[in-house]
Amino acid sequence: MTLTLQRILANEFPSWLDRSCAEYVGDLVTQGGSHEEAQRIAAESMARSFPEGVPSPGNEVFHVMNEAGAAVGYLWIGQDVSADPGAWWVWDVVINRDQRGQGFGKAAMLLGEEYARSHGANSLGLSVFGFNTSAQGLYNSLGYETTSVKMLKTLI
Repeated sequence: MTLTLQRILANEFPSWLDRSCAEYVGDLVTQGGSHEEAQRIAAESMARSFPEGVPSPGNEVFHVMNEAGAAVGYLWIGQDVSADPGAWWVWDVVINRDQRGQGFGKAAMLLGEEYARSHGANSLGLSVFGFNTSAQGLYNSLGYETTSVKMLKTLI
């Protein structure tokens, strides 16, 4: 299996932005938030990262392409918001539901690591929702270490 990263073009960006925002809303709702609050949080997050609604410096968004040249998902990677220019972050990685379980997530992460390293990164971080145990397993298998844990108890 050979995957490649293909930069998302400017004319494709609005539909990617909508998809990424919808994925984030879905995750926030799954985590227990209201749909309205999730939409607000996702919109604010995207506006901070892409204030003009187009690709912005410090952010790279790629299609994850299979050997046949079809997109099987996407990867959004870039410099972390910290003062350390060598700190990079995986902002989002999604493999299409019908393509999961085939090793594409692992391959996409390895391609992201290679890309970040080639652009001066000395570390690569990410966040993962607590309910996403399959992603946690993937990241652990790739050598990512837990650096913080956020916990919540609903009291209603």
